[in-house]
This record gives sequence, structure tokens and C-alpha cells, in this order.
Amino acid sequence: MLVAAIMDVVTSNCESADKIMFKPSLPKNAIMRDIAAAIEVIEEGGIHWDEPPEDKDDKGGKGMKGIGIKILEGTTVLGLSRTNGRVEMEDSDADHMKTVQSLPQSFSFNKANERFPVQDRVSSVVVPGLWDDLHSEHVAVPFAAWALANWAMASEVNRSHIQELDRDGQAVMTALVAPERSVKWHGSLVARFLLKDQNLPLNESVSDWTSSLLSTAFQASKVQDVSLVEVALSAFLVAIERSPDAREVVMDKGLQLMRETAKQTPKHKSVQGSLAKALELLCCEGLHMSLEESQKWSGILLPWVFSKPCSDTVRASAINILAHVLEDYGPSSLPISQGWLTIMLTDVLSTKKSALMTGNNQPGTDKVKTQIDQSNIVSASQIANQLAIAVVNLAGTQLGTSTDSEDMFPLVDMLSLEPFVGPLKNLKKDKNFKVNAADSALATLKGIKALTEVCAEDSSCQSKITDFGVMCLLRRLLLEDDYEQLAAIEAYDASRALEAQDHVSSSSGQSSAANTNDSSSLRVPPTAHIRRHAARLLTVLSVLPKVQKIIVADETWCKWLEECSKGKIPGCNDLKIQSYAKATLLNVLCNYQSNSVNGDMTDKKNEPCPHYAEMIFLINPERPHWKCLDKVMPNIEDGSSSANDDSTECVGGPSSGASSDDDSSTSTSTSENCSGLDIAPLDVVFVHGLRGGPFKSWRLSEDKSSTKSGLVEKIDEEAGKQGTFWPGEWLPADFPDARVFSLQYKTNLTQWSGASLPLLEVSSMLLEKLIAAGIGDRPVVFVTHSLGGLVVKQMLYQAEAEKRDNFVKNTIGLVFYSCPHFGSKLADMPWRMGLVFRPAPTIGELRSGSPRLVELNNFIGDLHEKGMLEVLSFSETKVTPIVEGYGGWAFRMEIVPIESAYPGFGHLVVLDSTDHINSCKPLSRTDPSYKETLDFLHKMKARLHK
Repeated sequence: MLVAAIMDVVTSNCESADKIMFKPSLPKNAIMRDIAAAIEVIEEGGIHWDEPPEDKDDKGGKGMKGIGIKILEGTTVLGLSRTNGRVEMEDSDADHMKTVQSLPQSFSFNKANERFPVQDRVSSVVVPGLWDDLHSEHVAVPFAAWALANWAMASEVNRSHIQELDRDGQAVMTALVAPERSVKWHGSLVARFLLKDQNLPLNESVSDWTSSLLSTAFQASKVQDVSLVEVALSAFLVAIERSPDAREVVMDKGLQLMRETAKQTPKHKSVQGSLAKALELLCCEGLHMSLEESQKWSGILLPWVFSKPCSDTVRASAINILAHVLEDYGPSSLPISQGWLTIMLTDVLSTKKSALMTGNNQPGTDKVKTQIDQSNIVSASQIANQLAIAVVNLAGTQLGTSTDSEDMFPLVDMLSLEPFVGPLKNLKKDKNFKVNAADSALATLKGIKALTEVCAEDSSCQSKITDFGVMCLLRRLLLEDDYEQLAAIEAYDASRALEAQDHVSSSSGQSSAANTNDSSSLRVPPTAHIRRHAARLLTVLSVLPKVQKIIVADETWCKWLEECSKGKIPGCNDLKIQSYAKATLLNVLCNYQSNSVNGDMTDKKNEPCPHYAEMIFLINPERPHWKCLDKVMPNIEDGSSSANDDSTECVGGPSSGASSDDDSSTSTSTSENCSGLDIAPLDVVFVHGLRGGPFKSWRLSEDKSSTKSGLVEKIDEEAGKQGTFWPGEWLPADFPDARVFSLQYKTNLTQWSGASLPLLEVSSMLLEKLIAAGIGDRPVVFVTHSLGGLVVKQMLYQAEAEKRDNFVKNTIGLVFYSCPHFGSKLADMPWRMGLVFRPAPTIGELRSGSPRLVELNNFIGDLHEKGMLEVLSFSETKVTPIVEGYGGWAFRMEIVPIESAYPGFGHLVVLDSTDHINSCKPLSRTDPSYKETLDFLHKMKARLHK
């Protein structure tokens, strides 16, 4: 048993099947007779002596019979032979043979090596009993398997001989199913080397090998024999890579064994990696797991995505497999995709909480920013809990509430993960819960919004969720309509149930009661809102190189983004999602093109690409100003992702129209791709005010005075839901020579509506985003409302202090709609009514007489006096409803009086019968609030040509 024991020790200590450290000890040109003898031993289960009388060898002479194997790195030939009870060891370099007459059950071992000639004179050690048992499988079969593995490892010639002598693969198969562990180990090696040799044809037994290898791995995993698991899976992986039949066999009968093996070895990276790669191969070769199998695997795949011990390769395979599952089963796979999103949000929140606690202990921490982060984390944590409940409830709706077994509830493993454990216990208690597609979609919407808020300004968080596969989820949410399909299925089921109930009622003569599942009562899921926020998160991530690589490689996605930006996709009529789609393409393709240009380009061409953040909205993204994108990917309409390397400036960047005189090699291409008519000489940037928005603040109004009750910010929100968005519909027609942007930032009237950053932080953040987008590299006019005017003034002040001269120099005009240059009565009121209002940080800075506001106004005044910029101001004249109490009593006030709306320089326009909310919402093209602004823009354009 010594040989078998040694082999077990050796093979048990191999770290990985892919890193076998020992060198093959047998020659590269083995004698076929030796190989045949080893194969025979394995097939027969031992050596069966058939000794001719008179001690004759195979050639009729007197001699020995057995297996002769040459050992490398020496001159020894190890001979195992037997004649009439005599076992002899033969040294090929000796002039004579030492023969030891064995006692009954005797053993003789003698190995001579030229490096140690003294051993030739050492008498043999006699150990009774071992070689007499050579005919049994305890020694002969392990030895033969070892020899076969070494030969297979040594050379292609040896592998060819093995394949030729074992055409039906039965010898290898016998080794794979042998009871000895070392035989299985070496048999797996033989199978692996034969299968990896692309010059050898596959034999008919590969499918059987594959099943046996998987069974070996599974059985070994139960006893934590990791070395055997690894070597078996390494051969198994090669088998399914090469053999379509093997893949079908595994997909049909082997998924459970793979799954159980993965469960038994969660801490072993190499095992998990082999299983992940194998399953990925199965899913990517046109085979499909059943829905039930997919659900069972989700409890393994999601930990592969999020577990820290798992390698990047395992994670990537798991994400790819999950993507195929979502593609195959659409609405039925929603619990899996929702669960994926839930774990992702929970993981990110855990990291953010730890970072926040660490940051709080650091000196100089921005307390206001910390407050905002804490507020976002608290809100996101609540949403994560709601999302976890929605996942469990949706799973219960689809699969029932019997979670006792995997067969009855295939998602039980996934829902045994955090954060689903608590909701799953409640599911078992509450048998009468109700959930539908609309509820599930709403939870997903909140989850995407929360994830975006948490990661919007955190690049490490963005990178983390990208690694966790958020791109797969976003692609699914944008390009597919799983929730709409689920709602359609629910409506169909409800109508069928109602028909059945009516049939029963009519046959029994009873009237049917109202059906709570009536299809007419089913709510429509907010899929349009989900797409919008998914597109927003995609824009946030589109500045990451690895995200850009993913999108550029996906022709379907690129085409969808381009068509969505032009409003050609059903459900993409929303102005925000169109802007997000175009901004994502610009971010991605500009960088893609810049990375592919030749090294001899001029410095002008190597300038950083503009990055459009999600808070910068592109108005009318289908306009000619952005058409140079088509030159970057000329076949984008056909789904091609090829790029034109000769038009690096033509990606909607701020300096698209500039071409250096000495760049003769590309000047022709530039002029052809981006004609002068398409290059807008001016940027117009709209900046909203209190609780406004990039679109709702600038819509038309039917009445110049607000009659709706409620908080002023609520009025603006409601007013923005109706009417024409005049910067997008009127301005491009009346003033086509400009790129139009609209900014979004957070600022609330009171902390009842959520936290917000102070003026300085808001302005600083927007300044960075604008400069990154290239806004300020060409002449720009800012059109502002209320607080937006102060934000722009603060940006200019900060840009001057930080020596960002281009931004200040290129700002040639400011338009202020009801801007509180010297403070607002609305900001004064909360400080006098502290029991009613709790002012947000930004609002506190707007109090009348604020020294900060005076300093900012003096700075802008100096720029105006120097002729660097022109100023146009509008003033409201009517009071605005602020709060409505019980009984219809309303508190109204003039938010920005004329003495605060006029900065003391520039042109002032007083808007008759107009309140604060509607000062930036013209009634028609002849309304002074529009006409004066249009005239001002024409004046700025004429100034450029002077």
C-alpha cells in the first residue's frame, strides 16, 4: 500500500490543477508497448501474469516479463517483472543484473542512479509482501494511472499514442470511476491533457468522461478534498469547451451536481472559478437553463457577484450568466433582477456608512456635506428595506408561500441571503399579502433613484456598482419592458379569472361579487420613470472608462441611445431621458475616439473630451450642433460601432468649430464633417431657482399670477407639469445660433422637503461640472430665475478667485428673472416664523442685507463696468401665495421686491401683473419676459462679431 499512499499524499498537496509543479518523470517518446501495458492494467484492474513455461520471454528467450519504464533525469530504467516468484530490479547501466531470490511474499527494490554510484554496491532492502501484491489494484492500477498521466503530460506524441491505443476512451473512463483516489486524480489529468490537445480528435466517450468528472468533483467536495475537486473540474471544463455533446449532457443532467459542488466549496476561489466559467460556457453556447434552474442558481450567482473572496473572473462570469437569465425569462426573472439591485444598494450603503463614520472622526470635515450624505443614506436605507420586501413579495406571488424545499420554492437560497431573511419570515406568516407589477416597479424606481443619489458624486461608489454588474440591470431597464409585460400577464390572468367566476355565477344563478383582481383596477407600472432614472444613472457612470468600453462594444445599445435621443423610441418622449441618452453617447464616444487617435495628432486634438454630468441637460439633442456624433460612428444607424478617427474634434465639444491653421492634415476632414453652419458660436445656459427644475421652471403659463394654494415650491412644481417648454420650442426656432443647456441642482425652501447644500457648495459643484463639460470655453449667456441668479454670480466669483479666466472671460451676458440680489422677504420670513418653517441652509443665505450678497453684487457690477458682460433683469410686481391655512386663509407676499430684483446696473424690465413663480413663464412670444430675452441674445451674438 506504500505506493498508493505516497501517490495520495502527493496529489492531495497539489495547490491547483492548473499549477502542477512536478515535471513529467517519463520520456516524451514512450514505447507504445509500455503505454499499452499501462492501459491494460487500468482496464483489467491489475496485472494478470500469463507466464509461458520454461521461463521464456515474449521473444522465446529466457528473461523477464513486466512493465519497463525509463526514468528521466538519470540513466535508470525501472523494471517491474516477475518470473517464477522472482521480482527483479534492473539497472540499464550495470553490466550485470542483480537478482534477489525472494522469500515467500517477498519484496526487492533497488534503484541505481549515475549521480550516486555508491548505490550500485548497496545491498537491496528486502521488504516482504509488497510486490507479491503487484497484481492487485492497490499498486498496479495506481502505478499505471500515474505513468499514463506522466506520459500524457510529457509530449504530444505520447498523447497521440494514448489516444490511438484507447480509441474508445474506456481506459480513461475506467480510471475516472476507479475506487482509488489517486487513480481518479491521475485519470482526470490524463483526460485533461488529451482534451486540451487540439490536434487530437474527440472520442465517443467524452460525454461519459464529463459526467464522471463532475460526479468525482461533487463526491470530493463533500469530504473537502479540494485537490481532487480542482483536477476533476479542470478536465471537466476542457471537456465542455470542446464537446457540444458534453455541454448538452451537463445542461440536461449535471446542473444540480455543479450547484451542490459550489455550495460545498464557497471559500475555494479556484473551484468557484471553474464552476463559474463552466456555467458561463453552457449559457453562452446557445443552451438555456430552465427557469427553475435559473432561480435555484440565483442563490449562488449573486454571492459570486458581491462576495469579496470571489475573483474578478468569477464575478464577470456570474454577471454574464445572470444577464442570460434575464434575457431568457424577462418578467419571470424580475425577482432575480430586483434582488440583484437590492443587494447592490445594501452593499453600497454599508460601505458609505463605514466611510461616513471614518470621515466624521477626521478634522476639517464638511459638516453640511456630511449632513446631506447622512440624509441620503437614511433615505436610501429605507428604500432598500422596501425593495427587499418587494422582492420577497413578488417571489411569493409567482411561486407561492411554501418555502420549505428548493423544489417547491426555487428562490429559497437567494432569499436566504441578506437583506431578504426578515421579509421571508414575514412572508411565511402572512399568507394573504398582495403585490402587483405596479408595486414592484415602484420599488425598483425608488431603488434606482436611491442608488443614483448615493453614488452621483462618489467615483469609488460608481466604480463599485459597475463591478457589481449595474450595467446589465440598466441595459435591461432601458431596452426591455419587463414590468409592462408582467402587468399585461396580470391583466390577462385577472380577466380569465373574472370570466371563470362569471361562468360559475351564471350557471348557479348567483350574481358575481366584485373581483378585487379586476383587470380594470390594475395600475400601470411607472416604466417611463424607471427608464428616465436608469438613463440618469447611466449618464453618471458614462465618464468611467470601463463603462465606456462596455457601451461602445454594444452596438444595439449605442443605436438605442442615439434613437432615444431623437425621440424615435416609444416611451422616450421625455425630454430628460433624451438628454441623458445624448449626453451618455457624447461622453462615451468622444473618449472612445480620443483613445484611438494616432500619436502624431496636435495638442489641440488631445485636449480632454467634455464630460456632460447628469445635472447638465442638453436641450434639443437632435439639433445639428450634435450631429458630428454621427461622424464618430458613421454607421450608428445601422448598429455599427466603428469610429472615424479623422474627426476627433467633432463630438459636440466646446471647441468643435476651432481648427488650427497648421493642422493641414485634418482640416479638410473637419470642414467636411462639421460645417460652419452646424457650429453654434454661443451657449445659452438656463439655471432654475427655488425648488425649480431644468424643465418645469421654464414652461409657458396660462396666467401670470399663481392662484393655486400651497407652498411656493409646490406651486412651481405643479406649474411645471403643463405648458410648452419655451427654451426648447421657441428659442431654437427664433435663435438657432446657440447650444442650449439647462442645469439642475438641489435647493429646498424648507427642510421639510429634504436637505440641500448651501449656496457656496452648490455653486462650487456646478462650476466643476460646467468646466468639465466645456461650458465656458466659448461665449456663454446664463439665463437665471430667482436663486439661480445668485448661484451663477457665486460661480463667477469663485472662478475669478481660482484663476479660471476662460469661464469669467467667456461669460458675456446674464439674464436675471426675479433674482434676490440683496435678499428675499421669503428668506426673512422663516427666521421670524421659526415654529412654522425650518429653513434649509441655502435659504438662510438669502436674508435681506446679507453681506455675502452685497459682495457678490459688487463683483458682478465691476465686470459690467469693465464691459466684460451685459445684464438684463426682470422684476415681479404681484404677491405670491406662500401658505394656505385651514378655512382657505392664505398667506401671500412679494418674494423679491423691485429694489432687490434690480442689481443697480444693466437693463431692468418690470413685468406687470406677474408674480415670482411666473416671471420666467411667458404667455406668448410677444410677452416681454420672452421678447426682451430674445433681443438680449441677438445683441450678445452681434457683440461677438464686432
